[in-house]
Amino acid sequence: MSLLPPFEMPAGSELAVAASELSRSVRRAFDRRARALGYTQYQWRALLMLAKTQGCSQAALADKLEMQPIAVARILDRMEEAGLVERQPDPNDRRAVKLFLADGAGPIMKQLHAIAEEVLGLVCDGISPERQAEVAQLLQAMRANLERADLTSSAKVARV
Repeated sequence: MSLLPPFEMPAGSELAVAASELSRSVRRAFDRRARALGYTQYQWRALLMLAKTQGCSQAALADKLEMQPIAVARILDRMEEAGLVERQPDPNDRRAVKLFLADGAGPIMKQLHAIAEEVLGLVCDGISPERQAEVAQLLQAMRANLERADLTSSAKVARV
């Protein structure tokens, strides 16, 4: 017999759990499809981020992807070997390199983009565009609340 009191989930936790499980399911569905082409969702995320931030550093890319720099370096090594990414010396820092999409990235990005669209189509099947927009707005507002709270608590810690 357990001496622990019954555990009750905090109010609203169903939403957090559902969002987390949906995120994990989307990543797994994408990965299953992308692996058939020899790619992963991490490579897709790196390619997408590089498309938005051509010329960024490896450290900046790791930060944007919320990954360890060594893990990003390994992903970039494989993508550079595959002709998807180019590393170019940073003219302002001899130790650093800038990252760019290589010409070979275009066709792969199109294939991975099609996979992403397929998975998102499956996720949103039977849900009206209006409801999708409503849920997206709610999730973005919740994220903004959390980020604002994190900034506030970080500022309080910095002042102490």
